[in-house]
Amino acid sequence: MNTLLQEIRGSLTDLDSGLKGALNITDAMEMLARQLSLNLVPGSWEKYAYFSKKNLIDWFADMLLRVIQLVEWQEVLDTPAVVWISGLFNPMSYLTAIMQVTARAN
Repeated sequence: MNTLLQEIRGSLTDLDSGLKGALNITDAMEMLARQLSLNLVPGSWEKYAYFSKKNLIDWFADMLLRVIQLVEWQEVLDTPAVVWISGLFNPMSYLTAIMQVTARAN
């Protein structure tokens, strides 16, 4: 998730600087601007993200919910009673870890 958020922040910062004239506009910036204007998830973000067929607005709202879940989990540093399993990047790893912890405890 951190890699995805860094890519989003970096690419949007570069695009903003390019549009303001502080940087030269590159092909990647043009592609990013085009995809954003078409409400598509940019390809440079997709390679770090989870699979989704949602448009950009819905995808971004979903990503924010995932971030909120991880931030809340991080603040407590304890396994929550309820987890939005499909909100994890790799739910099978989480389930495997839960099964291993439970097996070791019992």
